Amino acid sequence: MIDPGCSNAAERAELIKTIDSLGLKPVRLINTHCHVDHIPGNALIADTYHVGLEIHPNEVQVLSDAPSFAGIFQIEMSGDQPPIKAFINEGDEIKFGSTTLRTLLTPGHSPGSISFYNEIEGYVISGDVLFYRSVGRYDLPGADGSQLFQSITTKLMTLPDDVKVYSGHGPDTTIGSERRHNPFLKNNFSQTLS
Repeated sequence: MIDPGCSNAAERAELIKTIDSLGLKPVRLINTHCHVDHIPGNALIADTYHVGLEIHPNEVQVLSDAPSFAGIFQIEMSGDQPPIKAFINEGDEIKFGSTTLRTLLTPGHSPGSISFYNEIEGYVISGDVLFYRSVGRYDLPGADGSQLFQSITTKLMTLPDDVKVYSGHGPDTTIGSERRHNPFLKNNFSQTLS
């Protein structure tokens, strides 16, 4: 389970119903980053499926600070965050079933944002780093715009054009489509590469 961002009781109930109806059993709980909109379901998943939380070490402070932002964004936090079971770092492989995801460290939206690349199936889970025709915010505490564009340029835009991008918000896209049409990248590519 990656980023269970259930912001209220109805969404938490719907997530459990969907997991059960599909006959799934979460075996890992991972956050691409620990902003308040990506973590409200962590306790639910950890408690229901007896899994520990896994994050990048640079997200510990972000996770600690997140509850103080919940009210601002009208997000319900269901209990305390589960303890961190393990840290995930650049290059680590996330394996479950027949799936292998390679971890890419993609900071900028937050200090320890990580993305997950499945080379065999041709997709990347980008968290809030890269979106359809947009990029992650870099005006939040701990964010860094230069670092964000460096991450996108050196980690994501090096992937093949046909790689699907599944982000934390909005429709899916492809690396090639974003390379050609993302206005944020067109304006920042030359700055980032220099």
